[in-house]
Amino acid sequence: MRRISRLTRVAVGVASLALAATACGGTSGESGDGDGGDDKGLAIAYDVGGKGDQSFNDAAYAGLEKAKKEFGYETADIEPTDGETNADKEQRLTSLARQGYNPVIGVGFAYGPAMKAVAAKYPDTTFGIVDSVVEGKNVASLVFAENEASYLAGVVAAKATKTKTVGFVGGVDVPLIHKFEAGYEQGVKDTDPKIKVISQYLTQTAEEGGFSSPDKGKAAAEGQIEKKADVVYAAAGLSGQGVIEAAAKAKVWAIGVDSDQYKQEALAAYKDSILTSALKDIDGAVFALAKSVEDGKPLTGTHTFDLKSDGVGLSDSNPKFAEVPGATEAVAKAKAGIIDGSIKVKTE
Repeated sequence: MRRISRLTRVAVGVASLALAATACGGTSGESGDGDGGDDKGLAIAYDVGGKGDQSFNDAAYAGLEKAKKEFGYETADIEPTDGETNADKEQRLTSLARQGYNPVIGVGFAYGPAMKAVAAKYPDTTFGIVDSVVEGKNVASLVFAENEASYLAGVVAAKATKTKTVGFVGGVDVPLIHKFEAGYEQGVKDTDPKIKVISQYLTQTAEEGGFSSPDKGKAAAEGQIEKKADVVYAAAGLSGQGVIEAAAKAKVWAIGVDSDQYKQEALAAYKDSILTSALKDIDGAVFALAKSVEDGKPLTGTHTFDLKSDGVGLSDSNPKFAEVPGATEAVAKAKAGIIDGSIKVKTE
């Protein structure tokens, strides 16, 4: 199996898609009362958990860093606040657009309502949102086939378990995370129907800390491990660090998410327990949007990053991955089936 942890940059694939792309000339400013000024470069507003989550937000930051290095322009990244409202998000996006940053990207579905409002006021700025679809002539919706990557994670979990019990920890009980769970469970069951999947969501809303509480993730994983789960997959942002810690302590397998968590410096103490990670090429998507603006042909509309475009995938950085009997071959077969359509992966 080729090393699918090294995802192909999706900028080329996105640029070739026959999707609406509108050239937005001029400077960034609010129609009628903007401050104007020269355009600056890419700015991102983080989701719950912020920079340092070793997962979702850090992947977006990697895309920003790549754009900054390649284009040599000024960038900005802003942290969320505890208990913030849609009004707070709207103010954050407005501030970035008013300062002249272009594009402005909201990292996470929670930015949907705020982005819809702000994008309409700043028609000369290109906006991007990760993990949600927002209608707007100047908005690019960057969405991923998380269920496909999770299916591959489920295949590996089924091959790795010795107890015939595996776990799933979702950060927040919302449709986006249901996609992770659905793909994972299907991958497990398609590989071995006799395996039990234990699922748990940490909170009902993001405001309750489901994506930002490692202690909640650790407690949930410990509970699943007590029920004999020896592989636990977390789709929980920063909370996933607690899941990984619990797995390492119990000497069972953890499966990471979004970024290749085996390679994350902050998780180095637990890396030997991170069997694989279900990847989303968020950094590639962020960079692709920045490049389209830099090239004068901003992407707009909905762009889906899936297995076929290498927009999602599975890491095999941990050498122990290759030691799991049949995992490499099973993942390759499943990936081919998803791409050719013979395997239809559920979303809920």
